[in-house]
Order: sequence, then structure tokens, then C-alpha cells
Amino acid sequence: MGTGTFVNKAFQNKLRAAKSGDTPLLITIIVLVSFGLLMLYSASVDYSVEILGETPAYMFKRQLLWLALGIVSAIALSHLDYHLWRRFAVLAMLGTIVALVAVLFIQELRLGAVRTFYNGSIQPSELAKLVIIIYLAVWLYAKRAQLHSIELGLVPLAIILGLVGGLIYLQPDLSATATVFILGGVLFFLAGADLKQIIILMLLAALVAWAIVQFSATGQERVGFYWLGLKDPTEASYHVRRSLEAIVNGGFFGLGIGQSVTKLTGLPVPPTDSIFAVVAEEFGLFGAAALIILYGVMVWRGLVIARRAPDMLGSLLATGLVFWIGIEALINMTVMVGLLPFAGNALPFMSAGGSSLVTSLAAIGILYNISRQRGEDQQMEDEWRAFGATANLRRRNGRRSISRTSPS
Repeated sequence: MGTGTFVNKAFQNKLRAAKSGDTPLLITIIVLVSFGLLMLYSASVDYSVEILGETPAYMFKRQLLWLALGIVSAIALSHLDYHLWRRFAVLAMLGTIVALVAVLFIQELRLGAVRTFYNGSIQPSELAKLVIIIYLAVWLYAKRAQLHSIELGLVPLAIILGLVGGLIYLQPDLSATATVFILGGVLFFLAGADLKQIIILMLLAALVAWAIVQFSATGQERVGFYWLGLKDPTEASYHVRRSLEAIVNGGFFGLGIGQSVTKLTGLPVPPTDSIFAVVAEEFGLFGAAALIILYGVMVWRGLVIARRAPDMLGSLLATGLVFWIGIEALINMTVMVGLLPFAGNALPFMSAGGSSLVTSLAAIGILYNISRQRGEDQQMEDEWRAFGATANLRRRNGRRSISRTSPS
């Protein structure tokens, strides 16, 4: 009876641990989403009427619908054991590739690009960022003992990234293409690729970036304005100049919610790409800094979850997901102040756009599921230790430094 009671209590404790997720992460995302809705309504009222010819609350209501779908997705994925992605990763990748190809055939042109279908509501490149993280985490986890072989590690990785990134580039979506390659490199490094392969991957990425700039009119224009803006902010692109104007207008504490001037006088797409500029104008540097801190807290909690994950797969998934959202936020905000060439990506949880919001919340759902399973076993520690021992053995063997028995 005593043994049965002990086993029952142990099972209850394990079940309780599995049900508890990362509360700081959850609170941070709730604050980000709530603040995002507030800022979207402020930034989109005039845009909905003057540009879209709709009612003042048109974009806000659409965002609420997408938010509902995103919340449902997040809740569902938070209860789906992330280990099941090992079964569905290939199918998800194939579906994403089909969607990326379909966009090119449907040819729904919006703002000079073919990135969407269904009246601009669905953007497969956003889904591709999420799926590439899941697929690469599963693939790298399965191939972790073979990653030090260029033929079995770097070459397949380059093919995967080249296929997905190439389809996105054809839309064209330069920022999404760059994000896919960055995420691939980060996960490859974290999975244990050696320094030689990392250097080769960085050189390949630099070569691809150079080729894009050389042969893409859009890339040349953005880089040209970027260099001019670094030398003299008054020579930056119109978008960056208006964004900097909004930030200067906001001062330290801002003009107040709904009081932005530049969103009414020509700031390009204030509800989407430029929403950070609206935040800075209405809430000042104080509000902009608070928003940056919120993203920082989110990344911190994601890395904590990655460190506590029960295995290497959970660690790779958590790191990739939180890095993706963090990179998206960093690129959007630095572009608005002219520190990076214009990218045109959304600010996660803030910008209008169903694809970005739903996929970001889906990523949080997976991240939360990983946090719920922390500490269930010591598999991760054993996997990393075994992987490190294998890697070290191979490196020493490559240098012929393994001790051998000399002939007597």
C-alpha cells in the first residue's frame, strides 16, 4: 500500500509539472498582444478610411478575427506534445512548398509583389518561417551524429534552405529570404556543426546576399538608400525619413495615444511596417524602450525554456522559435531608425496582418508546450554529452591525436 501511494504521488507530481507552463512568457505575450491591438487601432483608423475606403475600425476588426484564430492555434499547439512534430515535419514542409509555388502561379499582385492569395489574407512566406524552424529542428535532431560530415550535414542544409529561400525570393520577399537563411544558420550552429562548416555557410550567405544586391533592382535601391542614410539621415529613403520624424516628434514621453501626426501626413503603411514609428511618436522613447524590453523578456524566457527542455529537440525548437520572433522584431525596429536596409517585415504581435499574427502565436503555443515538459527526464543532458563526446572524438581523430599503443 505504501509503495502504491508513493507511485501515485510521484505520478501526480509529474502530471502537475507537465501542466505548468512558463508564466512570465505567457504574461509577456498577453501584454504584447494587448498593446499591439491598442496601437493597431490608433494607427489604422485613418488608413482604413483614406487608403482602403472602408470603415474606421475595418483593420482592427480583421485583426481581432485573426487574433481569435491565433489564440485557438496557440492553445491547441500548447497541448500538442512537440515530439509529434517528428511525424508531421516532412508533411508540413511539403505543404508549405506547395503554398509557396501556388503563390507564384496565382499571381495576386500587391504593392509590387506576389506574396499572398485569398485577397491578400494569406502569406505563405510567414508560414514558411515557422515550418522551416520545425523541419530543421527535427532534421538536425535526427542527423545530429552526422552533422560533421559536409556531405551529410552542410550540403543537405544548403539544399533545404536554397529551395525554401529561393521560392520566397521569387515573390520577391527579401526580408523573409534573409530570415530563413539566418534561422537555418543559427540552428545548424546550435546543433553542433563544426567551425569549418559554419565559416563555409557564412561565406555562402555572403555570396548570396552580394548576388541579390547585384542582380535585384529592389536590393540595389534599398542598399543605396541605406548607405546614403548612414552618411546623412536627410538623404535616407522617404520611409525612414518620415519614421525618424515621428520619433523626434514623440520626444521622451510621446504625444499621447491617438495623437500621432505623421500617420496622417504621409508615413507609409502605419498599421503594418511603420507601427513602431507610431509607438515612438505616441508613447515617446519611454514607450519604445518599454516595447523593446518586452521583446527582450520574451527572448530571455524562450532561452530559459530551451535550457530546461527535456531533450535536444526541445532545445533546438525553443531556440529557433524565440530567435525567429526576436529577429523579426529587431529587424523591423532597426529598419525604422535607418540602422538596417529597408526590409518590409512585420513587427510581431503589433503589425496588422493575419499570417504574421497567427504564425507568431502558433510559435508561442509550441514554445509553451516545451516549457510544460521541462524537467521530466535527463535525456537532453545525456544527448548533448554524448554528442559532444562524439564530436570531440572525431576532431581529435581528424588531427591524429588519439593515443595509440606503441609497438613493444
